[in-house]
Amino acid sequence: MPAIPHRPLQTLLHSNLLMALSKNQLLFKCPAGTTIPTYPFRLLRRLSFAPHPDQCLIKNSRNSSSKALFFAMKSSRVQSPGPLVPARTVHVAPVEEDTSFAKRVAMMKLKLEQAEIRCASFEPGQYSSMICPKCEGGTSKERSFSLFIREDWGLAMWSCFRAKCGWSGSIEASGKNKDNRVGPIQTSKVKEHRVITEADLLLEPLSDELVEYFSARKISAETLRRNAVMQRRAHGQVVIAFTYRRNGALVSCKYRDVNKNFWQERGTEKIFYGIDDVKRASDIIIVEGEIDKLSMEEAGYLNCVSVPDGAPSQVAKEIPNEGQDNKFRYLWNCKQYLDQASRIILATDGDRPGQALAEELARRLGKERCWRVQWPMKNANEACKDANEVLMHLGPDALKEVIAKAELYPIRGLFTFSDFFNDIDTYYSGNLDHDHVVSTGWSGVDEFYKVIPGELTVVTGVPNSGKSEWIDALLCNINRNEGWKFVLCSMENKVREHARKLLEKHIKKPFLNSRYAESAERMTVEELEKGKEWLNDTFHLIRCDDDCLPSIQWVLTLAKAAVMRYGVRGLVIDPYNELDHQRPSNQTETEYVSQMLTKIKRFAHHHSCHVWFVAHPKQLQHWGGGPPNMYDISGSAHFINKCDNGIVIHRNRDEKVGPIDRVQVHVRKVRNKVAGGIGDAFLSYDRVTGEFLDVKEE
Repeated sequence: MPAIPHRPLQTLLHSNLLMALSKNQLLFKCPAGTTIPTYPFRLLRRLSFAPHPDQCLIKNSRNSSSKALFFAMKSSRVQSPGPLVPARTVHVAPVEEDTSFAKRVAMMKLKLEQAEIRCASFEPGQYSSMICPKCEGGTSKERSFSLFIREDWGLAMWSCFRAKCGWSGSIEASGKNKDNRVGPIQTSKVKEHRVITEADLLLEPLSDELVEYFSARKISAETLRRNAVMQRRAHGQVVIAFTYRRNGALVSCKYRDVNKNFWQERGTEKIFYGIDDVKRASDIIIVEGEIDKLSMEEAGYLNCVSVPDGAPSQVAKEIPNEGQDNKFRYLWNCKQYLDQASRIILATDGDRPGQALAEELARRLGKERCWRVQWPMKNANEACKDANEVLMHLGPDALKEVIAKAELYPIRGLFTFSDFFNDIDTYYSGNLDHDHVVSTGWSGVDEFYKVIPGELTVVTGVPNSGKSEWIDALLCNINRNEGWKFVLCSMENKVREHARKLLEKHIKKPFLNSRYAESAERMTVEELEKGKEWLNDTFHLIRCDDDCLPSIQWVLTLAKAAVMRYGVRGLVIDPYNELDHQRPSNQTETEYVSQMLTKIKRFAHHHSCHVWFVAHPKQLQHWGGGPPNMYDISGSAHFINKCDNGIVIHRNRDEKVGPIDRVQVHVRKVRNKVAGGIGDAFLSYDRVTGEFLDVKEE
């Protein structure tokens, strides 16, 4: 064997790696001559975490001496008998001799640029840690992307080690590119499971005492025999052995002692207990314990399996990918059995962990094909916890009934009308205390428009037509008749001015001795003090203290707090153009308005709070003095399309046409016919007190 040049082993290995990266795999040789194949991407993954190729040694926590090379790899097929040494021969892919170094660098940079990989400050021959251009490091901006460029710029390799990305690939300056699919990293290492036999485990047939124990739990000797339930002597006692079999062969074994302590054989494959019983089954029952599976068999259900590991304490926030879902590995190992089932009944325990297990199983199996059971009452005060309790206390027929009455597993957001029958019956009987139709206080307006909690009314009109004054009068009427409270987001009004308008409508006297009051008597100090108490009890204000514009989400968040804290029933947003309407550059105004109105409607519906939303019309060309149309609202036609009610408030300005105190209420949309219909109502406006009074239009 020729002498190896005197260089550090790490340097030799790193040099060997660089020389062979253009190949599909590297060859290492151990002293015994065994060739161990490994792949560049595996080495890349391990080396990407090393600070430098020359720092490849790790230390054992118990012994400070170097134990192994950082990237020395274990193989399930070949075990290296000693430290790895480089092979004597390394085949290097030839590079075209007429390709200059500068040309290779330019070509490589161009190809990396096309792959959206930026390497301006990258040093070849070293591993770089950066943010992945595909997944962008996730929400935490993790620097999980490892890039390696060979010193001669002939080859580049990369890999992202985020589990939810896994993008990897390679580029040759003078050859083809290889871009692996983006997706979770799939480990190529196949775990070898321990092979066991009954003889190895010293399993025995069940003794008469254990058969009697199961008999007390209503499980027959025949069921025990068919499921190969056995026993074993362990820890100075005889324990029950539940044998896990697939295709009749022993795969794993789970033990239980008299104190309900459980343990399993280590290193064995995780599968469902009773998996052979659900081959080609269209309906599968999943329970939480082996005894529950045996109980289902006593009720006549053979198509039942049990989970091997019990239930989690709570539902996890996210489902890990298949490669990392170790807690539910048995699901993936038995996937071919479960995929063929059209209905899966989850009969887990009735306690909190059992319900968490049902949710975890349903999330992985698909809630659309899952059903769940409701365990019956064991006695007047206590419900059965699982299948065996039903069998013991109520008998096999009761257990059959539990499965027969299994319900569809609930899917969030998907309902049937039966879920709302109580609400429908209450609506029919007229006993909706909070959702009944509310009068506006004007008989002429009530003919076309009434207020229903949980709806959205959009009010528009040209400037100075009386939109805000009409809404204030409407709120005063509803408070007087129904006792509603309101939250006001009126950015155009000063608080003192808004208070004056509301007090005048409530007390029916002018607030000031001013020109508009003419000769009417001003409200007294006593009336003012009582009015202030009424203001404080009836209205809550949403105000922006600084000089920035509030967003609709900010307004709705505060309105929700007012609903929860003060029990308000109505929200006024006046007007639309006083809100902050910044939107993403890729979103049109129409899309923004649609999204905004959807948020408002959801708030109104979820909190049974009526929302009045004031929106100005766009500048009208050649306006002749008539009322605008709902489609004239500035911003989007969605104002009329998405609202529940659309109202145009208009005031006559020409004495030749009619009285200038005449206010027109044009109801242009009513989605719920219980609230009214399209039509026109007319009110007269008292300028002194701010009141609106019914009039009949001739």
